[in-house]
Amino acid sequence: MTEAGSDGTLRRRILDATRHLLVAEGYTSLSMRKIARAIGCSPTAIYLYFQNKDALVHTLIDEGFGLLYEELQEEAARHDDPVARLEALWRRYVAFGRSNPEYYEIMFMLHPERMERYPPEKYRRARRCLEFSIQALEEGRRLGVFAVEDPRVTASAAWAALHGAIALLLARRVDVRIDPEAFIDTIIRTLLRGVLAPEALPQMAAK
Repeated sequence: MTEAGSDGTLRRRILDATRHLLVAEGYTSLSMRKIARAIGCSPTAIYLYFQNKDALVHTLIDEGFGLLYEELQEEAARHDDPVARLEALWRRYVAFGRSNPEYYEIMFMLHPERMERYPPEKYRRARRCLEFSIQALEEGRRLGVFAVEDPRVTASAAWAALHGAIALLLARRVDVRIDPEAFIDTIIRTLLRGVLAPEALPQMAAK
């Protein structure tokens, strides 16, 4: 997947320019005037679409999670087996972060001190992305292939580990002698071994 491109509308151009500026210069340096200069319009024109720069940032976060949700939904629909589905979901999440570094940084790594509170309805939409992993873990637990006490906590812990991997890869903080694909594969297989029931482990080892 590639990053969402411009659809030719001023609103789209505003959002794309904001995304680039946020990642390049940070939240504190972001201003309506800078955005306007980047796309060749007046600051007043931006206010026709967005109340302030926080509304712009919130829209970008919401957009990113919308794109991620679509990808995970597509991946979940491909797999009936909960083990295969969980692995595919985790791999798709990592692939999304690596393919969409600007969105990913804004979604997960932007922590400005003075930004307005993220709207609850947008937060609920973002939270849907985790539900696919939770559902796979719940189904696998019912079938006896996953040994987890709380699927929500387990899914959150796994995502935290995957987020760490994505963040390190995007920041180029992984030893250059380590192949990125082997790095990701090792993390995901380690996570899977941690949730599989003992009787399901030999099947994974045989893969």
